[in-house]
Amino acid sequence: MAIVKVLAKGQVVIPASVRKKYNIHPGSKLHIFEYGSLIYLVPPSQDAIEDAMGCLPQSPSLSEELLKERRKDFV
Repeated sequence: MAIVKVLAKGQVVIPASVRKKYNIHPGSKLHIFEYGSLIYLVPPSQDAIEDAMGCLPQSPSLSEELLKERRKDFV
């Protein structure tokens, strides 16, 4: 895992090894999204659903939270 520094304009430098692995070049576009306290930078792909499968952490489980809330309605 690499640590990057945020510059004054909010920019970060993606390490060269990661840029090479994901074919990221100057002018490439990345999707950015957050989940919980995590921030993801994701290169666009032809099949985003298949590529995204398994990338989110197992917890917190949103379905478990929803089931807990629903159970409260029946008590």
